Amino acid sequence: MGFIVLLGGLFVAYTYMVLSWSYSTGERAGYVQKFSQKGWLCKTWEGELAIVAIPGSLPEIFHFTVRDDKVAAEINILMGKRVALSYEQHVGIPSTCFGETGYYVSKIHSVE
Repeated sequence: MGFIVLLGGLFVAYTYMVLSWSYSTGERAGYVQKFSQKGWLCKTWEGELAIVAIPGSLPEIFHFTVRDDKVAAEINILMGKRVALSYEQHVGIPSTCFGETGYYVSKIHSVE
């Protein structure tokens, strides 16, 4: 019984560590082309940012996750406009319950 409690405690500590420690931070600009709330039990906002370097070229797609409903509301307002997303990358997240990607958007602003 003590071993199971120890394993559970280690899992919780590990999950807390990977969610609070950021591997990298950055900002990407483009157009949010897809954004929806997903999940059976744990609902997160998942989206795609189309990054177009040269008009007429194929865009690079950046997949991201939003866990904050206020940020999700801002993204929904700015859909279709050129935006910049500020994000943190978290590596080693043990479940998709915290999001389908390791890129968590924390802020958005219009760049037009």
